[in-house]
Amino acid sequence: MLYSCQLFTLAPLLAAAEQGPPPGPLELLITYLPMVLIVFAAWMLLYRPERERMRKQRELLAAIKKNDRVITASGICGTVASVDREHDRVVLKVDEGSNTKITFTLASVSQVLTESDAGLTGERPA
Repeated sequence: MLYSCQLFTLAPLLAAAEQGPPPGPLELLITYLPMVLIVFAAWMLLYRPERERMRKQRELLAAIKKNDRVITASGICGTVASVDREHDRVVLKVDEGSNTKITFTLASVSQVLTESDAGLTGERPA
């Protein structure tokens, strides 16, 4: 019984002796380099393009003014009648004949149409 207790107390020392010297800088570099490359690739492929897209959308929303032709996220085309940035609203005129206007949140505007894009929506260029 005495021998088994002594063997258990020596077990951690024997395991440490079998491991060998600690890894050097080259072994650590080889071990962690793939993980660093994966994080860098994920940042370049996922985070950076999304941040760029959000920046462009903020610029687009900041530049919206009266009489711009826009398309909302739901696909409704119209002309901006008024912009209320304080309350985050934009009023779109969707029908010239009946003077129909719809109020949307400013964030629902997905794109501003140029004169060349106006033909795609069936509207006449001004």
